[in-house]
Amino acid sequence: MRKGIHPENYRLVAFKDMSNEDVFITKSTAETKETLEVEGVEYPLIKLEISRTSHPFYTGKAKLVDTAGRIDKFKNKYQKFKK
Repeated sequence: MRKGIHPENYRLVAFKDMSNEDVFITKSTAETKETLEVEGVEYPLIKLEISRTSHPFYTGKAKLVDTAGRIDKFKNKYQKFKK
């Protein structure tokens, strides 16, 4: 490996999947101002929209993650065309 190009500030970080509230701890250099307490230890928090516990490829299930109401807006808009 080349020296001097890899970050050295790795630390344990909590990643939280906001669609199903799953939390996992891993090392990261990502910056964040939020924290989360897990089992009595406080970790920096990174929020995710989708992760391995909610992505259809990993779960084998089709699941809609709609945080902005886009699906309801679409259905309401095209309701008049329904037969």
